[in-house]
Amino acid sequence: MPNLFSRLLSRGADKQLKEFEQITAQVNDLEPKFQAMSDDELRGQTQIFRDRYAAGESLDDLLPEAFAAMREASVRTVGMRHFDVQIIGAIALHRGMIAEMKTGEGKTLVSTLAGYLNAIAGEGVHIVTVNDYLAKRDSEWMGQIYKFMGMSVGLLQNGMKLGLKKPAYAADVTYGTNSEFGFDYLRDNMVGRANMRVQRGHHFAIVDEVDSILIDEARTPLIISGAGTKSASTYKDFARAVRGLTPEVDFEMDEAKHTISATDKGLKKIEASLGVDDIYADMSGQLVNHLQQALKAQYMFHRDQQYVVMDGEVKIVDEFTGRIMEGRRYSEGLHQAIEAKEGVYVREENQTLATITLQNYFRLYDKLSGMTGTAMTEDAEFREIYNLPVQAIPPNKPVIRVDHDDLVYQSIEAKFNAVADDVASRHEKGQPVLVGTVSIESSDKLSRILDKRGVKHEVLNAKFHEREAQIVAQAGREGAVTIATNMAGRGTDILLGGNPDVLATDLMLDDGLELEEVTDEQRATYLERAKAICETEKEHVLAAGGLCVIGTERHESRRIDNQLRGRSGRQGDPGETQFYLSLDDDLMRLFGGDRMDRIAQMMVKYDMPADMPIQAKMVTKAVENAQHKVEEINFAMRKNVLDYDDVMNKQRQVIYEERNKILDGKDLVDHIEGVTSDTVARRVDEFASEAVDVDDWDLKGLRKWVADLTGRNDMEPFDEDADSEDIREAVDEFVTRCYREKSERLSDEIMHELSAQVMLRVIDTRWMSYLQEMDYLKTGIGLRGFGQRDPLVEYKTEAYAAFTELVNTMYEDFLQTILRIEVAVAPPAQEVEEAEELRGAKYSGPAEVDGDHGQSVTRSARATGAAPRPQPGGKAPAPAKPSTYRKADDPDPYVGVGRNDPCPCGSGKKFKNCHGRNR
Repeated sequence: MPNLFSRLLSRGADKQLKEFEQITAQVNDLEPKFQAMSDDELRGQTQIFRDRYAAGESLDDLLPEAFAAMREASVRTVGMRHFDVQIIGAIALHRGMIAEMKTGEGKTLVSTLAGYLNAIAGEGVHIVTVNDYLAKRDSEWMGQIYKFMGMSVGLLQNGMKLGLKKPAYAADVTYGTNSEFGFDYLRDNMVGRANMRVQRGHHFAIVDEVDSILIDEARTPLIISGAGTKSASTYKDFARAVRGLTPEVDFEMDEAKHTISATDKGLKKIEASLGVDDIYADMSGQLVNHLQQALKAQYMFHRDQQYVVMDGEVKIVDEFTGRIMEGRRYSEGLHQAIEAKEGVYVREENQTLATITLQNYFRLYDKLSGMTGTAMTEDAEFREIYNLPVQAIPPNKPVIRVDHDDLVYQSIEAKFNAVADDVASRHEKGQPVLVGTVSIESSDKLSRILDKRGVKHEVLNAKFHEREAQIVAQAGREGAVTIATNMAGRGTDILLGGNPDVLATDLMLDDGLELEEVTDEQRATYLERAKAICETEKEHVLAAGGLCVIGTERHESRRIDNQLRGRSGRQGDPGETQFYLSLDDDLMRLFGGDRMDRIAQMMVKYDMPADMPIQAKMVTKAVENAQHKVEEINFAMRKNVLDYDDVMNKQRQVIYEERNKILDGKDLVDHIEGVTSDTVARRVDEFASEAVDVDDWDLKGLRKWVADLTGRNDMEPFDEDADSEDIREAVDEFVTRCYREKSERLSDEIMHELSAQVMLRVIDTRWMSYLQEMDYLKTGIGLRGFGQRDPLVEYKTEAYAAFTELVNTMYEDFLQTILRIEVAVAPPAQEVEEAEELRGAKYSGPAEVDGDHGQSVTRSARATGAAPRPQPGGKAPAPAKPSTYRKADDPDPYVGVGRNDPCPCGSGKKFKNCHGRNR
């Protein structure tokens, strides 16, 4: 059945490709027309396209001309003409598909065509990259083409001030990383003023290296966090307690399923070390969580594999790209447990303030598309999760790379020695070699072996992140040896003979020149020199067989292996690839199964030397089966993350929609009667329900609730013969009167602003509490499975009940705050200046209240501009016109003024609504 399905998909893709080729032919036919235009005429086409779009033409109608115009603009600005296959790729992007294009086919240039066409609509295009370097590089490089055509280009960078982000999003095309776009979305839904939002919708996104972003990183949700409970010392205690335990005796671990648990014997040791009688007696479950995270940190997470320690900080290494995930932290206390294990500063736990998965963030876009060299193996997941079909785009030139069969050794030591032998011999004959490893540890190990053999090489991994582009760009030079973790450096082309632009910069630095002071003439001279060197080296590299890619281990995902292979053989270049494996590799050991066991027994039976590899179809099949198993596990994990986030996604949309309505001017004062009526009806039914005998009514409790709500104890007693409806009316009338009296003391403008700010704070506070509650629920929900109950169904049920309670009580919180709050007043600017002259004193207005979320996990709440929360004692800052300052010996100009008289200041307001407000 799967084969039939694959054939059907393949047949559909072929038909699609033929249609795209016909459209490409139309673009080619239009090329002379745009070549004949002057620069001004070509630039003027953008406005013409926009006018035609506004008049009713679709983007599909405009596509051939827009692509032809943009192709010509590219030739005139960056000197690059789009190949026909690049136009086909751009059509796929415009259609909301993933364009699978081989390495070196120019995906960066492809994006400009689809980006330009979709920017004509004027709603903004987001181009998403894997790191800040590529976002900056592409915005400057490709930005030249957009700007030539009269379009604006924006750039987002990590740590950028919020004031610079709004213009970046207002641009026609905005470049940035996936996490920056996602965090800005969360931040926009935490602000207290409409003008503090930076995004302007989610119209169209092109995701570069789409498999890395939408598949590999999708297991980790984006989280904005603030300071939570203080328990650093507890993490240190548990880190000490779990050290030195014996595997299979004190704890049991399943590496394949990522689970670990203490045995009874181990638990007694840990409890004795901690001085705790019974960890599981803690009803909150916090000690159990500390134990679990400490065990994981000590025995499942290893330095220079899953994380690195840099500048006294534990930083996560992306297992798929080898890059450091700046600003990201493991959740549920695992990061703190690792910090305690490594003896670095343990940051306090954090409370989730806002969160979303990458899957649900990117599903916000009206249209989504992506580019990568490897997506077909994940086609089913892209279709199911994102509704994104994959379209394979043929290469511009046929691939002539030779992919050798895997070589399998008995031990890891034998494997690495064989890799070093191969690298040394290829290096000697001038063939460039790119070695891919799966961890920093493996990179360092191979580097040490090559050092001993005197082979000059570069190491590229998370420790040297900032040099990634420069190192990869020169990986094709004669005799170059580059070791890269999981092919970090994606997005940078490897040219045989080297990249002359990068080499020219290196030559200038070698000669001691300051790059900022180099003249155009000097730069041109160095570039010519670099081009000559690269051209000579290219001839030697071609003669040596092109770039050789060596893999030191098969990755869990076939796609990652294919990415590594794809670095060789670009644009019809020669090249070869070879993978070296050992029976002790994690993939073989954990997922190899019976077939791998038989291979090991056979090697022992025939007494094969350690340095003798085997090549057999049985081995290849075993590796493929192992990869299939892991891919299924990883997909299940990503699906699990999404399933749980989907439960909250609708709720998040409801909350964010309500926030945005308030920010956009929804008048809560107009809704106050309905809010009061609903709140009172629900509470009266709780204390004095018609369904309950009158003798069982709790009228005392109801009066206490009213007093807590309003801050007043002067409500008239209920009539002895009052029924439930009478009581409801009496409470409703009293609460409404309290609100009316409150609003009469304040102007309509202030009441409107105050209501909006209070409601925003109530929403945020309740939503944060809800997220924390859901975090705790999610942590322990898996245990429900032992009771034959589906954890996801249980989670949905409890999440629905909790959210219903949140919505029901949200307006009650609003009423309680608005009825009890007192407004702090501050003088207007002109009066402050006069007062400073009079008193010779400086005035500082009420401190802007920020949330108490100083500590950041992925992103700090302090950067969000979140709505101010009420001060202790019920006070919150609110805009108000206050009294003026006066000298101590001046007579009070307001003594004797009646509350309903015009204010002496000349504002035209009644005295009670102006300077008499707080008198």
